[in-house]
Amino acid sequence: MAQTSFPLGWTHNPSTWPRRFPALCLSLLGCAIATYLTLYQVDVVSTVWEPFFGNGSHMILKESALARHLPVPDASLGALAYLLDVILDCLGGETRWRTAPWIVLALGLVSGALGVTGILLAASQPLIFGHYCTLCLASAVCSILTALAVADEVRAAVRHLRDEPKA
Repeated sequence: MAQTSFPLGWTHNPSTWPRRFPALCLSLLGCAIATYLTLYQVDVVSTVWEPFFGNGSHMILKESALARHLPVPDASLGALAYLLDVILDCLGGETRWRTAPWIVLALGLVSGALGVTGILLAASQPLIFGHYCTLCLASAVCSILTALAVADEVRAAVRHLRDEPKA
């Protein structure tokens, strides 16, 4: 059977760089935001940019139970997850859905976890914290959009693993 750069029945290759670029950019932006928020949480920067919600960012990032009781700044966990997402997005060639599906599945797991975390972060602001944080919401949007951006490639890798002939 001939190998193709497109998944069977598809009209495009989900692993090309133009298709991976949006997820890569979103992860880099999310990593930058999370790193900045980490720097605020560890007092490297004294204030955090907050154009809409007064002291909401301070309340969530410094005063919340989550911020006070975790052994590391919660934003640093997001920065690390985004960085892992960037690394996984850069690995492999333009046929990695077929040649390195485990990389794509790992990317899907990390991006999916970021997406779920983004939803929880956005929902927890009014429901749990009673405050909003502009950059936290921006990071949540990056997380959700990143998960959506890699979904096509993950579907191709799963389908390839499911349908490949067993030796």
